[in-house]
Amino acid sequence: MDSELKEEIPVHEEFILCGGVETQVLKCGPWTDLFNDQSVKRPKLLIFIIPGNPGFSAFYVPFAKALYSLTNRRFPVWTISHAGHVLAPKDKKILTTSEDSNAQEIKDIYGLNGQIEHKLAFLRTHVPKDMKLVLIGHSIGSYFTLQMLKRVPELLVIRAFLLFPTIERMSESPNGRIATPLLCWFRYVLYVTGYLLLKPCPEKIKSLLIRRCLQLMNLENEFSPLNVLEPFCLANAAYLGGQEMMEVVKRDDETIKEHLCKLTFYYGTIDPWCPKEYYEDIKKDFPEGDIRLCEKNIPHAFITHFNQEVANMIADSLKDDLSKM
Repeated sequence: MDSELKEEIPVHEEFILCGGVETQVLKCGPWTDLFNDQSVKRPKLLIFIIPGNPGFSAFYVPFAKALYSLTNRRFPVWTISHAGHVLAPKDKKILTTSEDSNAQEIKDIYGLNGQIEHKLAFLRTHVPKDMKLVLIGHSIGSYFTLQMLKRVPELLVIRAFLLFPTIERMSESPNGRIATPLLCWFRYVLYVTGYLLLKPCPEKIKSLLIRRCLQLMNLENEFSPLNVLEPFCLANAAYLGGQEMMEVVKRDDETIKEHLCKLTFYYGTIDPWCPKEYYEDIKKDFPEGDIRLCEKNIPHAFITHFNQEVANMIADSLKDDLSKM
């Protein structure tokens, strides 16, 4: 019954030009154009998911559907890809707005700062200013979320959930110690190797490989990105990862303190990107904050098998806020 219910949930795919770069946006619910919808039935709140790295919005579809269902289908749940991580199929139309066409291109849009500005550009051009927001950042998406709150404090964010948040000391984490030399010192070796291996590979073989891998990871759905093995996308993910290792070092306590009342942190007990000591440190520094430690052994990549559990946690936390909407 539950799986049947999820299948009935409408999800609309769009490729838009955002900051001068094609971007995939997956919109859960019947609302596809909040900016121009002036009807009385237009929802007052948008739940906006910012993925980790790689930033494939399609991986978050089951999570978005679960969250949409748990919030009684009253509010749209949208997920945005990172700039340069998903390419539009050749037959797919890329939508533009007058605002984005006239906007300046974002400097270093595939890097850490550019990806933050990319998300802010989307909100400016596709979401009304009076729309209340629930931001959900996963992994490096948590860092983006904090930076968005810092840079544009006038955003009407009522709650922000930082899931398995990589917001500090990334290169010192167990995974970071492995990833840092690969992404920072041997990045160009990865680029060349990926290009030489993947560029000559026939599309049918790449599609079969991707489908099989996504099935094994429980990530296959109707929007599965079949171009995840494109050297261009992989290079952009590696480039962003390298900047994460170098720049995500010190926790932004000033921004956390300023917005603490609307923040929920959710740490894992088995997370090699943000180990338990990071939870203990932030809990000690902000004892009054809503800072939680997962007790269900959910991994960092929760989207593989634990969408429902994490969606339940968020929906329960939002009950009081949404009851007032």
